[in-house]
Amino acid sequence: MHKNNKHIKGYNFETLIASVPELEAFVFTNTYEKETIDFANPQAVKILNTALLKLHYGINYWEFPDAHLCPPIPGRVEYIHLLNDVLIASGIQTKATVFDIGTGATCIYPLLGHMTYGWTFLASEIDKHVIKNAQQIIDKNKLNSAITLKFQNNKQSIFEGMLSSTDQITASMCNPPFYKNETEAIENTQRKLKGLGQKADTLVRNFSGTAKELWYPGGEKAFLHNYLYQSSLLKTNCFWFTSLVSKKEHVKSMQASLKKLGATTIKVLDLSLGNKMSRVVAWTFLSKKEQHDWINK
Repeated sequence: MHKNNKHIKGYNFETLIASVPELEAFVFTNTYEKETIDFANPQAVKILNTALLKLHYGINYWEFPDAHLCPPIPGRVEYIHLLNDVLIASGIQTKATVFDIGTGATCIYPLLGHMTYGWTFLASEIDKHVIKNAQQIIDKNKLNSAITLKFQNNKQSIFEGMLSSTDQITASMCNPPFYKNETEAIENTQRKLKGLGQKADTLVRNFSGTAKELWYPGGEKAFLHNYLYQSSLLKTNCFWFTSLVSKKEHVKSMQASLKKLGATTIKVLDLSLGNKMSRVVAWTFLSKKEQHDWINK
């Protein structure tokens, strides 16, 4: 876990409960004499993450329908810290403007990115109901000057309609859908529940998630390669394009495609939380001169 991650030492349930008293009902002491919650219980997971946002990031309102994906805060903010490392290594010291692709009902990356590093966000979504919920979170936390939402009416398009040919952003970020279809998502859920000691036929996702959040035709690989191609059409509009990549085997094909598309630098950053290993892939099409000019403009 990143050295700047506030959750590197685990959870202090006493302070979390003081922040959100409703959490107390879900906390128990396990056989190792350690306080915890049942991570197979969606309600417990949601209350825990609500408390983390309120206590550590000053987000006082964070409500969304239970059917939607509940993002684990330590993992989401880890991506934010890794992206910040990429920006600093490039000489970008000023506040960044970041494009969050598919922000979701929780608007989690813009919330964490702004509250942690003061970044300004443009966030896209393909679902109007999701945008309405995310906007309510922004409004109630008085973050309208920091986060702007845009509806994407073309499900296959990532940047078209979101950025103009003259817009410039510091970085883009994305957490792609993992699965090819509902069947694959259900099979994974069954494996996860079994690992958590639950019955494999109990189809309750501990982090929930709707179809649009969890699967995409062709799965994660298809989404990522669409993203790579579309990023190559806006080579000078964005300094760093980035994405979370769940499956390690997709990295090599991404690297090969990016080289063909003209990427000048490709970075693969490990993202590890407990036993779960993931990675962030970052790429830029800017030459050294273009990078220098960008930083010094």
